[in-house]
Amino acid sequence: MTLGGGYMLPSRDGHKIAAIGLGITMKTDGGSTRDAYSLFEYAVPAETDGPPPHVHTREDESFICLAGRLDVHLGGQDFTLEHGDYLYLPRDVVHTFRNPYQEEARVISVVSPAGLERYYQALAEMPPGPKDIRLIEKIMAEFGLELRLP
Repeated sequence: MTLGGGYMLPSRDGHKIAAIGLGITMKTDGGSTRDAYSLFEYAVPAETDGPPPHVHTREDESFICLAGRLDVHLGGQDFTLEHGDYLYLPRDVVHTFRNPYQEEARVISVVSPAGLERYYQALAEMPPGPKDIRLIEKIMAEFGLELRLP
């Protein structure tokens, strides 16, 4: 629904991006926000690991938990986000997340400045089947992300 140049989207509505094994719904992107930020709704299935440890060199992230619980490892500290909790994930700090619980977790992710949507789209366009880690690392590098495997 358009609102005088803005728009409204119900929960779970938006542009779906099948990228990293999560339900990623883009709510807004740099095209809508003059590149200020992009915003995603993540649905993390029960008992699912998120991305491997990584660093964003270009953008900061914020997570707000909408439902369920999500474990986040950020810069050597562990956090469990529950309904309503907020976590700031600054650029250049290693982080990852997972949902080891029995219920789906839903999280809003605000990424500033915008651009991460292009990374997710590049991952979604990878050929089906087993993923080549070297190709993933190449895509990550193009978008200022670094894999930090233990």
